[in-house]
Amino acid sequence: MRVFVTGASGHIGSAVVPELLQAGHQVVGLARNDAAAERIAARGAEVHRGDVFDPDTYLDAAAAADGVIHLAYDHSFTDVADAAAKDLRVIQAVGERLAGTGKPFVGTGGSLMLAMRAPGELGLERQTLPAGPRVASENTMIALAESGVRSSWIRLAPLVHSDLDHHGFGPIMIGIARRKGFAAYLGDGDNRWTGLNTRDAGRLYRLALEKAPAGTRLHGVENEGYAFREIAEAYGKRLGLPTKSIGADEAAEHFGFLGGLVGLDNPMSNDFTREVVGWEPEHAGLIEDLEQDHYFVEQ
Repeated sequence: MRVFVTGASGHIGSAVVPELLQAGHQVVGLARNDAAAERIAARGAEVHRGDVFDPDTYLDAAAAADGVIHLAYDHSFTDVADAAAKDLRVIQAVGERLAGTGKPFVGTGGSLMLAMRAPGELGLERQTLPAGPRVASENTMIALAESGVRSSWIRLAPLVHSDLDHHGFGPIMIGIARRKGFAAYLGDGDNRWTGLNTRDAGRLYRLALEKAPAGTRLHGVENEGYAFREIAEAYGKRLGLPTKSIGADEAAEHFGFLGGLVGLDNPMSNDFTREVVGWEPEHAGLIEDLEQDHYFVEQ
């Protein structure tokens, strides 16, 4: 297939683009500036210049492709509602152009959204939310199946990790621990977060593009999850720092914008995902990855 990819220059794109190329697909990556264009070209993909939040700059290219993978998102966390609204407009615009074609369109969300549905309940692919940050994008993507688009949605773990990860939640929490002098968790730290190796994520996106039935939700998680305390202990040990419990009232001051997320209990199942697209996580898991050097070499 000829595949149009937004976010091709980013973290997840660094695994998705090579995975697609190695499988024999052609890749066209959307780049909004010279730096992004250079990264995409270095990964072996064709570059299309445009701005993901200005669909007129790339809709023709997306429609001309055999499939679309949408990875781009505003992760500045300065205005969460605005970021979600902009993402929804992208999905609506691309979905309208792909209507009736039967082409695959793969979107991206986060597993933490499901933790807000029923805290502590094992998250399943079939479970849905009526509303919330990024939920409108997910539900709109899934509804495109009724318009003749082979749409699918991947709920990614909050900790997509590997030596390719330089700006995700993992490096952010490690940086916070360095500045504060300890690795923190909330309360008893038994709440669970999931992880996924970036290269396993890359393969999942390819398989979703190739195989996912229309209107399919998939879970990009390596297992049901790790106790947040275990995660903090792993990077705290590697930093040579103590691990401490803090109260929920201290979370915002300690973790910043992550303060509202670190206490979420987010156990997730990937059983349906493995069955429907034939995917298995194969690369290093989160705790093993946190024992490696790449997260701890200060830039």
